[in-house]
Amino acid sequence: MPAHIRKTEHTMDDIIHPALSIEDDSSWLAMRDQWPIEPETTYLNHGSFGPTPLVVRECQQEWQRRLADQPMDFYVRKIEPAWKNARKRLADFVEADENDLVFAENSTAAMNVVANSVSLKPGDQVLLTDHEYGAVFRIWRRACQQTTGAEVTTAKLPSRFESPEQVGDSILAAATERTRMLIVSHVTSPTATILPVHAICEEARRRGISVCIDGPHAPAQVPLSINTLACDFYTASLHKWVSAPFGSGFLYVSKPHQEKIEPPLLSWGRLPPQTPDAWWEEFVWQGTRDPSAYLATGAAIDLMERQLGLSIFRARTHFLANYARHRIIELTGLEPQTPDSDQWYGSMVGLPLPPGNAADLQNALWQQYKIETPVIEHNGQRSIRVSCHVYNCHADIDLLVESLRTLLAAE
Repeated sequence: MPAHIRKTEHTMDDIIHPALSIEDDSSWLAMRDQWPIEPETTYLNHGSFGPTPLVVRECQQEWQRRLADQPMDFYVRKIEPAWKNARKRLADFVEADENDLVFAENSTAAMNVVANSVSLKPGDQVLLTDHEYGAVFRIWRRACQQTTGAEVTTAKLPSRFESPEQVGDSILAAATERTRMLIVSHVTSPTATILPVHAICEEARRRGISVCIDGPHAPAQVPLSINTLACDFYTASLHKWVSAPFGSGFLYVSKPHQEKIEPPLLSWGRLPPQTPDAWWEEFVWQGTRDPSAYLATGAAIDLMERQLGLSIFRARTHFLANYARHRIIELTGLEPQTPDSDQWYGSMVGLPLPPGNAADLQNALWQQYKIETPVIEHNGQRSIRVSCHVYNCHADIDLLVESLRTLLAAE
């Protein structure tokens, strides 16, 4: 956290114990105070909208106070060095060159930048998988519609995942000599599956196909080293597992593509008399806006990486997701699409449910039991996606299972 930001009242320094038990809920109870979720709510949907912890809220509010108290000083003297410092902290976290990164409001905003900057020609194909987020399909369909003759194609993933090689082969088998861009999730949204993106990127590069990784669920949930991925673009949100403020995400662009990138809003880039030279400088000043979500990302990274520890975070949340997996399989008798391994799922898990109305079941979980978790209809299969964070415990999963038992029996 920058030195000129006041130390917040809420800090995790005194509540993180170096020997937290992965399985024992009691050693995690103090964590719940950092996430003051609405009383009576059982929140199992961090994967969609992760509540912001107090220490991060307070950092963001301090930046907002500085902006409101002295906007001239903030915009003219403070914003650019603060933006660069925050980006450097983020670049270290995701293991990327800082000059290959810019902040974006979320993964969707970053994906739009890529789609609007990539030059497609008639006959070109953009390949996505049938596990991709629906909004990403819309983004690339529009990009193709703007080029007569370009088209979106879809790779169908296996009904049962057996090995990373099988999954990668199923994606690249759908590529043709006309495929110019591959869009692939690092962790899929509808099915919560970790895909073998390293191998996919390597094979795509060998074939001369550009790759954009859709990664909103990856940072913090899974180890991420962008420099080793060999991807061309990476888009991500930070309000999910990193627990940064809403409105914080990033776009990575590899060096060969940077001169093609066009900012969504063309403004000064840098405040006069300075002028933008590098591609990323166009993203620093995009008009008078509140950049506090970007500037508070370092506080979130510090919380997750230094104070809590990513290894123990991943171990605890995977343990809870695994507990949910076993309990819901026991209830339904339905086997998930992936093997039971942290190679395939991390802090959230997708589990099949018997046929029925997905929206009605999700609404009933909230209205009758105050449980927040998405019920999804995907490729003809109704499923539930359970997300776990450090504020969750066995009792949250148990309540979900017993509520499902009652609701499914009544259908």
